Amino acid sequence: MGLLLTSAILSGLLGVLAAVFVDVFLSQRIVVLGTFAGLERSVNEGVAFGWHLGAIQPLLIAVALILIAWLAVKTAKTTTMQVGFGLIIGGGVANIIDRLRDGLVTDFIQVGSFPVFNLADSCITVGAVVLLLEYLRKRK
Repeated sequence: MGLLLTSAILSGLLGVLAAVFVDVFLSQRIVVLGTFAGLERSVNEGVAFGWHLGAIQPLLIAVALILIAWLAVKTAKTTTMQVGFGLIIGGGVANIIDRLRDGLVTDFIQVGSFPVFNLADSCITVGAVVLLLEYLRKRK
């Protein structure tokens, strides 16, 4: 379980630090690949893709994170699974901590017409892909 905790702490810490850094220092868009990709500060009141779940949103986020943590402790037997779950948990915690500061999640990575996202969101996505690939590898 060491890698689970390590990857959760690292991804959570980096997600929070990135959001704080963006809030403090990113005042205008930074071009990375023309209009296709860049760093652009945006805030999000909702959850994934800006979806709003109303007053029950904080409860649903907390329950989902607790369920994922429980599932991780019960099933993360391999190094790959521990890292995947750790990324998901750390990214989720980072977004919760960011939201506690002002009720909003700070997003800043803009790619094409995809909704602007943040480092914590990336950790959650990469963690899910890692778990999916591990599942598919084991099924072979």
